[in-house]
Amino acid sequence: MAKKSKRGSGPRPGSNRAERVAARKERQLAAMAPPPRPFAGLAAECDLVALRAFVASATATPALIEPGAAEPTLTSAVPGDTPAPAAARADGTRNDIVLATILPGAVRAIVRDAANGPEGVVAVQTDPDPDDAAGEIADALRWASHAASGDEYEPGDTEVVLTDVLVADADLDLVVHDDFAWWFPPGSDVPPEIADMLARANDSIMPTARLTPKSGTGAPWWVDAGERAHLRWVRPESEDGLMTALARLHAAGRLTLGEGSRFAGSFRTHGLLVPVFDLDNELHHEEWYPGLDQFDEWLTEALSVTADLTSSERRSRDGIRGRQVTLR
Repeated sequence: MAKKSKRGSGPRPGSNRAERVAARKERQLAAMAPPPRPFAGLAAECDLVALRAFVASATATPALIEPGAAEPTLTSAVPGDTPAPAAARADGTRNDIVLATILPGAVRAIVRDAANGPEGVVAVQTDPDPDDAAGEIADALRWASHAASGDEYEPGDTEVVLTDVLVADADLDLVVHDDFAWWFPPGSDVPPEIADMLARANDSIMPTARLTPKSGTGAPWWVDAGERAHLRWVRPESEDGLMTALARLHAAGRLTLGEGSRFAGSFRTHGLLVPVFDLDNELHHEEWYPGLDQFDEWLTEALSVTADLTSSERRSRDGIRGRQVTLR
């Protein structure tokens, strides 16, 4: 007896099965596509990615397109630690703004009294984590710029684009903290209900430093994790280009920051690739600058090479990819 032909046995157009197959293919294609770069177009892209992905306690004064209040006139008086009562802002004048890693309760933004009037603090790490990170931060910056002290954050009704809020070519003026004392204005008391949470948060912070290579490329962050230190270097290049350059360096024995370092792998986050090195934590973070700058020079050279990979470089690339993970 002849076998039944399978011709035409696929899902019929318009059927439920066809819709399910099409939806599955779309999910597969989406999973294969590189993750979006929510902070693309900003000079501070690499640091914004670091603040969202792995930096514990840091603040920055962002350069907003909307002008703020004029700087206060300097006097010979020594200011006290206790903030003065919030001054009334002139109509249309925005609050001072601080960009931070995380706030108590992982909320999006707050406005509080500060020495020069209301101050908005916007966090880049929140719970729940938004699908549109750039849009959520932009909306929080919009709200915090004009809300009154003590108001509760309310999302806006219209979409806000981050590049319409932040000056695109401005870097972040970063301050790395060893605790979360900045959660409260100087001289203020810690509310008893969050004292325990503050203590636990402070205990979780590991020594951290933002390094600055001679080239100024990317955002290298050092952290002492205990038995070893690590360096995570958020890079702005395309993933394929950077992966190819890393493979060339690995095959040439140059994937290193010098003695006491070891390439640990890489991870993808917010559309960028982040090489990671394990480091000897007996060395102070500033002692890694020679190795950091040497590696940066080698990497810049490798990025400029356009020739096809050799067989050994392809094996290096496959090995590096095999250890790569994606954070989001």
